[in-house]
Amino acid sequence: MTGMGVEAGAQAARARALAVLRIRGRALAVALLPAAVAVILLAGAVGDRIEGPVWDAARWVLTPFAVLVLLAAAGIALVVARARPAMSPTVPVTEEAAPDLYRMVRDLADRLDVPAPSAIALTPDCDSWLEDRTHPAHAPPPAEEHGDIAGAGKQAQRRHPVAPVLVIGSPFLWWMRVGELRAVLAPVIAGTGPSAHPDIAAARRFVRGLDAAVAVASEPRRDPVSRAVLAGVGWVARLLLRSCRVHAAELERGVAAAAAERAQAVDYGLRIVAQEQVGLAYAGWDRLLTRVALPAWRMGRWPSRLDAGVVAALTELSRRDRLAEGFASRLGERPACDLLEEPGTVDEAASLLAARLFHGGPAGPSPDWSPVDWSEYPDEVVDRKWRLDAARLHRVLDAMGVRPATGPTAPATVAPTLSRVLDGHRSGVDGRYHRSDRSSSRPHRPRAGHSGLHRPRAGHAGPRTARSRRPAPRQTGRPRRRGPRRYDGPQRHPRGPPQRRTGPRGGRPLPRGPLTRLPDPRPRGALGRPGPPPLPPPAPAHGQGAARRPPHRDGLLRRDGHRRCDPGPGLAGRPDPPDRR
Repeated sequence: MTGMGVEAGAQAARARALAVLRIRGRALAVALLPAAVAVILLAGAVGDRIEGPVWDAARWVLTPFAVLVLLAAAGIALVVARARPAMSPTVPVTEEAAPDLYRMVRDLADRLDVPAPSAIALTPDCDSWLEDRTHPAHAPPPAEEHGDIAGAGKQAQRRHPVAPVLVIGSPFLWWMRVGELRAVLAPVIAGTGPSAHPDIAAARRFVRGLDAAVAVASEPRRDPVSRAVLAGVGWVARLLLRSCRVHAAELERGVAAAAAERAQAVDYGLRIVAQEQVGLAYAGWDRLLTRVALPAWRMGRWPSRLDAGVVAALTELSRRDRLAEGFASRLGERPACDLLEEPGTVDEAASLLAARLFHGGPAGPSPDWSPVDWSEYPDEVVDRKWRLDAARLHRVLDAMGVRPATGPTAPATVAPTLSRVLDGHRSGVDGRYHRSDRSSSRPHRPRAGHSGLHRPRAGHAGPRTARSRRPAPRQTGRPRRRGPRRYDGPQRHPRGPPQRRTGPRGGRPLPRGPLTRLPDPRPRGALGRPGPPPLPPPAPAHGQGAARRPPHRDGLLRRDGHRRCDPGPGLAGRPDPPDRR
């Protein structure tokens, strides 16, 4: 395998790598310059060629300075070499756990004529990349050595550089078919060719070492001496990073261009089709995390089958909206997750890692942090969330003074119900419900000598607003325009267009938009039972033949008869109601 090809991107990447290495050489030359001058002065003194009080003073000043500079350079080089570069948290996949996946990756590397990745790992993200883990801190623990073969493994490791690790997004592995995954991974695996070049590998190691040294210098420490020393190390590392920043960025662009150029000959047409599935998987994964997994994480539960959940959600979305052509034939192909021996175990590990990355949960299960299956999600998450939201809403109604409905149609129970919420919403949302109710039961009676109308004195405008002082409209014979005034834009109305006054005083019904949106009654197959007993829905709907599947969102909502892509404040953090179109 050639590894480094003749692509234009590879040549540009090698040129940028040499520029980075030249910056490293200049830094080393600056560190060695005082020592070289001191050596020349000392050699001249030994040969009696450089004598005199001026040269003696220069020798006494430059020699200690050169020693200090050498010690500082050695310390900085030691920190850069020993600092642990950042490594993405992933789920390792051994060859025993996925022999078919390793076989597919090696076959693809042979077709591309590049070195095969040294290992495969999964990440809970919709992306794939190569990651260099050749640093000693990233290496696995050394195997036990016996007898005369001790040290043979280390020598072999020094002779043959280790290829980077292939990191695959777990949503890709579950949603895509085998051919689609192969087409998507082709440009990624092709990047192992330029990465194997010595100049590019050395430049990358230098940049990663500088970045790790900056991270070490930024760590908080209590010792003032270590803080001062590491502050100097951080300053030098940042200076070198700024010097090679442009070259490092162009190096990565050149490597990516070379990999894309080499991968054009492998499954090019299928890769174009697979890019559509990449966007669909990204959208479904984002919605699943923010709308389904996040409420469970906040309750101390983490869904243990996130990848299977995104497959179920995207399958239903594609079947309903017909987003992909040939959907039925695509479902008949072999999914990429079949390349794993135990997909459920890997999915559980990736789901736990997603909870750690996106929510900050603990590394393992505990009494306050336990997994939840999709079959238990309705009872363990949705039911609890409905109860919490209902209790919060009824507390708001209590603070507003909304009393339970009375009459022949009122429910027999005194517990908070959905009817109370709807009655309070129809009666008014501005806290004037109880005042208008009391005023209607006790009519106003004017006192003796008082006509019930307030007549202001001369020169007194009274308690009315400026609108009462407007002159009466002239009778022009034309019909007067009724309705709301014209909206002049956000400059004239910073708080939005003028709204009609509604409620008990206006005599007009309130708009049908919700004050705080409650979850709609769901079919039994979608998210469990329709609602908790303390908050019975007015007309629960039960689906008889629906199959259990995790909830999903397609990003499209309806409000006031129009389709919207942004959820309202009442929908934030709630699972999506079923489609009723």
